Amino acid sequence: MKKGIFFAAMLMCVLTLGGSQSAISGIYRYSEKAYITFIGNVFTGFWDAGSTMSGTFSVSGSRLTLTITGGTKAGNSWVWTIIDANTIRDQDGDRWYRESEASAADRAATDKLVIWSFTDELGIIIKGVPYSRNFDAYFTETHPGVEIEYSQTPADLFQAKLDPVLASGQGVPDIISLERSFVRKYVESGLLLDITDIYEANKSRLFTYPAEVGTYNGRVYAMSWQACPGAMFYRRSLAKKYLGTDDPQVVQTYFKSFNRLLDTAELLKDKSKGACVVVSSLRDLANAFLSARRDPWVVNGRLVIDPAMEQYLDIGKVLHDNRWEGRFRQWSEGWFAGMRGELRDESGKPVEVFSYFLPTWGLHYVLKTNAPNTSGDWAMIQGPSAYCWGGTWIGAYKGARNAAAVKEFIRYATTDEAFLEAWAKETGDVVSNTKVVNKIKDSYREPYLGGQNHYAEFAEITKKVNGKLIQAGDEVIEAIFDENASAYWNGEKTKQQALLDFKAQTETYVLPSLKKTLP
Repeated sequence: MKKGIFFAAMLMCVLTLGGSQSAISGIYRYSEKAYITFIGNVFTGFWDAGSTMSGTFSVSGSRLTLTITGGTKAGNSWVWTIIDANTIRDQDGDRWYRESEASAADRAATDKLVIWSFTDELGIIIKGVPYSRNFDAYFTETHPGVEIEYSQTPADLFQAKLDPVLASGQGVPDIISLERSFVRKYVESGLLLDITDIYEANKSRLFTYPAEVGTYNGRVYAMSWQACPGAMFYRRSLAKKYLGTDDPQVVQTYFKSFNRLLDTAELLKDKSKGACVVVSSLRDLANAFLSARRDPWVVNGRLVIDPAMEQYLDIGKVLHDNRWEGRFRQWSEGWFAGMRGELRDESGKPVEVFSYFLPTWGLHYVLKTNAPNTSGDWAMIQGPSAYCWGGTWIGAYKGARNAAAVKEFIRYATTDEAFLEAWAKETGDVVSNTKVVNKIKDSYREPYLGGQNHYAEFAEITKKVNGKLIQAGDEVIEAIFDENASAYWNGEKTKQQALLDFKAQTETYVLPSLKKTLP
């Protein structure tokens, strides 16, 4: 191989050499930054220029054949030569020498991973968790030889910190956390390490949509330990009062489609004599409509306005004009007051809010936190459409110094079943591993939801989410759509004008930038 090329691989085998068995294991090093670690009967590899590989091997005498099935070199087959148990020669004639166990241990102890995050979740995965005394499975405990330099930056400043170092290639962290709103920007950038091999080794046990979000052009560049499905949370007391039951299976029939939601909103308003609104804010419905689309915003470089988004405009207009929604901004004090049963309109009259559309974290960090007085008076259903909201993915810079350690961290955080089970039990996260979810989902009973098993319900919703709808640019496109939708609902624009303005603004300011990668 050419000098300066970095190649990290894992390969476990028993080789027949000159009629005798010689076990090749441990680290075989070509240079300070180029080495191969033999651990299993498969291998993965990485060069600092950004190329990757993974696959299987076979041995015939001194002939070592690497069959490359994954990475940027997929489809190739390389033949190496086994000289002895301590030396192998690659196809370019360069020799790789086995490193002593002592040297390998010393080197591992000094290996350092630089990790940047916008959320404390990654720091907790690394160092430990404050949620409860029972959590004892985290990365530094199970990988004591890896040094980690961890940095957390507020989400609104994170991209401004990350983009310049990615552009220059200087001071780039090895591992980065990526939020739902901007994960695709980096997945599609060409700057992340290909981790398809980790996904392929675990895909039979993973929910589909988180992997779809991290996949671009058939390769996986980001993975997540969690899924963030959304649901419709409703007040049991209001359901009994106006629908005659708080049974989730029955209540779901009232909200099984968006048109049915509209009918039920009218019913709630009529039976309550104007006091009960179906939602506090129209923005609550946005993620449900976005997930009901057949196509993403951009197809073959062209803007697509899916019929589901036109339906969002139509239904929002009816809800707004008939005052079947609360007309409060999402995240405003009025929005939170509705959760507590303390909302009043502009004339001082009480307003009852029937439901909130929130994801997994919304239960624990929005409802429970802001409306503790209503514990036990909530239940959840899917509502008119399965959807997701938020979530954190992990990716790595393609020029990471220690690709083997980087991949081990990602593998651990996103696929290790002992860790994920402990994490799920302590945090309430619906983890991305279906085997873990199926193992624990039937044991949940949530007092805040009147004893309902929310975890099992979320697991079913997760199966229906289409991660392929999520793209780079969504955050900006959806902000433009939301601005024009509000103008239509408030009577400032016609529907036609709102759509024309949305199309013009998106095609002028967003689509051109999507044709470029990060500098």
